[in-house]
Amino acid sequence: MQDKYREIGQRLKAYRLGAGLSAEEVAARLGVSRAAVYRIEAGEVVKIETLERLAEVLSTSVASLLDVGVEYYPNALAYFERMRQLEAEAEQVVAHFEPVSFLLTSDAYARHLRRMLMESLPPDLAERPETVPEIDAILAVLDRRKAAFRRRRPGVVSFIMVSEIERFLELGLIGRLDLAAETRAQRRAAAREEVENLARLMAEEPMGIQIGIVDDAMPNVTFQLFRTPGRSVLALSPFRLGEQPNVRIGVASVTAAEEPVRIYTRLIEDLWRRALKGMRGAALLQDLVRRSAPQENRPVLVEKDAGARRARQ
Repeated sequence: MQDKYREIGQRLKAYRLGAGLSAEEVAARLGVSRAAVYRIEAGEVVKIETLERLAEVLSTSVASLLDVGVEYYPNALAYFERMRQLEAEAEQVVAHFEPVSFLLTSDAYARHLRRMLMESLPPDLAERPETVPEIDAILAVLDRRKAAFRRRRPGVVSFIMVSEIERFLELGLIGRLDLAAETRAQRRAAAREEVENLARLMAEEPMGIQIGIVDDAMPNVTFQLFRTPGRSVLALSPFRLGEQPNVRIGVASVTAAEEPVRIYTRLIEDLWRRALKGMRGAALLQDLVRRSAPQENRPVLVEKDAGARRARQ
């Protein structure tokens, strides 16, 4: 039962962060102390009447707080915080992101992502004083996710779509299209470095990291399956952290319901059977990088696995 209250507290924290509210502000609206809010978020027993009031303050439902059915997150910050909580306990995470999982990006990627997020803002949002703190809060949660992943080393299975990598390499690490030619060239070079990093991971196959390259259509939403002994949780999201990112529009969902978990488990098993892995997948990524590079800068590939190379011209 204590685990149930702890999970309620985790969801409350995710929704609070997504609402942009401090513990002090929530406490003031409930008429309780800040310490009481922190205790609830830490897993203290909470009355249903308090949950009802919290749900109203956080613009959600008691059902979502209790994990009855589906949790909905219309806010990227809240969703990424919930992902961080689930990853912190999962033994294995199976994921498809467009174009790649943030957990597998280089140390430099967070800096590129901040710039892309700022570039992607429409003028009316860019002028709001709360915009930059919101972006920095998202990046802080993402950095905590990556740090926890590197510390805990849960198993990760990541699916990468060929067409998404091609788009990533073609556009570069941009937030919008109307950038100067020299800037676009620099951003394409940065994208090539990220794909080269993925190729190294595939070639070296570090313990716990499995990457599959899929040359087929993938679901229009990204997904993660968090697996712990006796329980799997499915997360679906419209939010995107690649080129032309989106952290503003859409609704993400989280559920442990048996049917969607079973459907996505079958999908994952089928994708994994057909995916390119290891050195063959690394060779394909290297080939895509070579084809996307300016003619004078095209690298000479060391790995030449003809079985993994396809005539894509």
